[in-house]
Amino acid sequence: MIKNTTSTMQQNHSHSKATLALELGRAQNELRSRLRQSIQIRISETGHDISFELLEIIGLLWREDGIHQQEIGDHLSKDKSSVTYLINALVKRGLVTRVEHDKDRRHKKIFLTSQGKALRKVIYPLVLDCYAQAAGDIAPALLLQSTTMIRQMAGNL
Repeated sequence: MIKNTTSTMQQNHSHSKATLALELGRAQNELRSRLRQSIQIRISETGHDISFELLEIIGLLWREDGIHQQEIGDHLSKDKSSVTYLINALVKRGLVTRVEHDKDRRHKKIFLTSQGKALRKVIYPLVLDCYAQAAGDIAPALLLQSTTMIRQMAGNL
């Protein structure tokens, strides 16, 4: 069972900015964990055998196909060997291909196959449904304000 820290925080107004930022980080982690579980359950119900980690890479490629393997690692905060392992799994499933740079074979761009592109029609609506459920009745303006604030905090680091 997860404690409701919001009511505790409201009772004690003496929290420092750092403590409040820490609680925000914890809330983000909780949201990510619950979204991950919800998305994984929804995908499993479709009969697709694809992990959340693989979906993160595919999601990046849906937004920007043909990015370097290193960029994928940077976006997902994963080391080179982890990204290589995950991309190997996607290649094996026929969802992506690697294209080596003409002059430097170490630099590889990753592209979705037609099968990887087609998966978007099935998976993306499920993901959006999970996010819509998480957003509940929160006003769009508050969601936008929260997104801006979190990006500003990330930029401060």
